[in-house]
Amino acid sequence: MMFAALGLTWAAVSWLLARPFFPLREVVLLSPPAQVTSAQLEYVARAAIHGNFFTVDLDQVRADFEKLPWVRRAEVRRRWPDTLELRLQEHQAVAYWTSGDDGDTRLVNRQGEVFVAASNARLPSFAGPQGSAAYVLAHYESFVRRLAPLGHELVGVVLSAREAWQLRLDNDMVIVLGREQDKAPLDERLARFVAAWPQAREGIGVQVAVADLRYPSGFALTPAGTLAMKGKQ
Repeated sequence: MMFAALGLTWAAVSWLLARPFFPLREVVLLSPPAQVTSAQLEYVARAAIHGNFFTVDLDQVRADFEKLPWVRRAEVRRRWPDTLELRLQEHQAVAYWTSGDDGDTRLVNRQGEVFVAASNARLPSFAGPQGSAAYVLAHYESFVRRLAPLGHELVGVVLSAREAWQLRLDNDMVIVLGREQDKAPLDERLARFVAAWPQAREGIGVQVAVADLRYPSGFALTPAGTLAMKGKQ
């Protein structure tokens, strides 16, 4: 008899919770959106939220909000008596990303994660093998610090499948770094080039198209429309 009574009690509670006595009337956004629009949020809320205060599937609602292009994370909580609280963490795009595997252009966020969204922001362009976006981002930040004395913005970074680096500045000069070398690390070759650049630029007297830093003890400059010129120290 006890089990039968418990069964009936649970059935009654389940029936009560399923009744429209506890309707959800409001979704409160706790984080002001930057990229996500009100129309997108309203569409997901109407499509994803089913049931009442007790029966709504919070995990499913969270997953549906995370399908929005600019949403990185979503948190959904109940607030008595008739409200859902929504907190969004949006992607912060730091670069465009092109994978060498498929050639499609996507975006990279501050965590080095690749995501798909529309943007017309002025951002640097990265390219590399699939799965290397975070690695490229970390090196980009190092390259920016190293190249700061040149007075030009780093706008493009390419990592080849053989882990060779190529950089592009906002004056269209391409810096060919190549691969990491035990005898001449990337940072060492960049530092040498940056230190020698003012004198080299004055000596060449024309715009440089390519600076090849793959040499262990120097670099080669290719002026626009001319043959390469090698610089030694």
